[in-house]
Amino acid sequence: MDARVVMERFIDYLRTNRGLSEHTCIAYRSDISQCLDVLDTLGCSNLEDVTLDDLRMWMARASKTLSKSSLARKTIAVRRFFAWSYEQNYCSHNPAQSLQISKIDKNLPAVLNEAQAERLLDTVDAEAGESMPGHAYARNANENGAQNAQKTAKADASDAQTAHARAMALRDCAMIELLYATGMRVGELVGLDIGSFEFSNRTVRVLGKGNKQRVIPFGVPAERAVREWLNDGRPLLANERSGNALFLGARGGRIDQRIVRDVVHAQAKEAGVPDISPHALRHSAATHLLDGGADLREVQELLGHSSLQTTQRYTHVSIEQLKARYRQAFPRA
Repeated sequence: MDARVVMERFIDYLRTNRGLSEHTCIAYRSDISQCLDVLDTLGCSNLEDVTLDDLRMWMARASKTLSKSSLARKTIAVRRFFAWSYEQNYCSHNPAQSLQISKIDKNLPAVLNEAQAERLLDTVDAEAGESMPGHAYARNANENGAQNAQKTAKADASDAQTAHARAMALRDCAMIELLYATGMRVGELVGLDIGSFEFSNRTVRVLGKGNKQRVIPFGVPAERAVREWLNDGRPLLANERSGNALFLGARGGRIDQRIVRDVVHAQAKEAGVPDISPHALRHSAATHLLDGGADLREVQELLGHSSLQTTQRYTHVSIEQLKARYRQAFPRA
């Protein structure tokens, strides 16, 4: 049977039987399709014609332009595709059974230390506070009541552009506070709805990989930031496109992952901390939890890792940070 017809059936299987997200299915289709493009040039448009040597030829060509991690991901997708095709009798053999994956260098994830994380959060809190008349961060303890009233009057008289900027500052603060407080993925963050929260016990329900739900606790700072966004920020951006989405873009629709990444990069620069991504905030949260004595299994559950081995990476980060602090304290040890 034609390889591309089988590929589409495989994608349907992943979507309907495995419950994978549309984003993941698109990634599978792209990875497998790129392999099939090379096989077409080798005269293998039918699965029965594909051999192990053909797949090795594809890997050799792909390795010239891809990193080891990208090639490993694509190889895994191709192996799963051929294994499924063989199980479903679309081909009489599995040419990818012996296809080896290149060894990937185990780089430790980039993280902020606790002081840097605190500086980042202080920065976004301060910016949100400055945008809010009467907010604790917008007040100076030495100012008298008349000065505060004057500031409030000026804020109330601000134009639509200022109100929009205020809403964005509150949104950005809530997103970063929540990313660090929960360690959730950026895809999970943008998928949150208003009803995802249970403020009575400070938990949020997220939909993770494989459409698996989990409940994550969060602290008072994140609760305050989310409440202020819901009460004072979101109404300024919401329109008919908003639905129940928690975080909104500038035009009122559900926020895009790319925007969240841009916000994190910009706020890291503003705070003067190393440039990080939302996923690095997730790494940081996991590392700081383990540094604080959290159990490895608890961190696994909070992050939504299917394998404990994935969570164990963060213990290596903690050890490396400990070694760095030790060398700093005892340079001649």
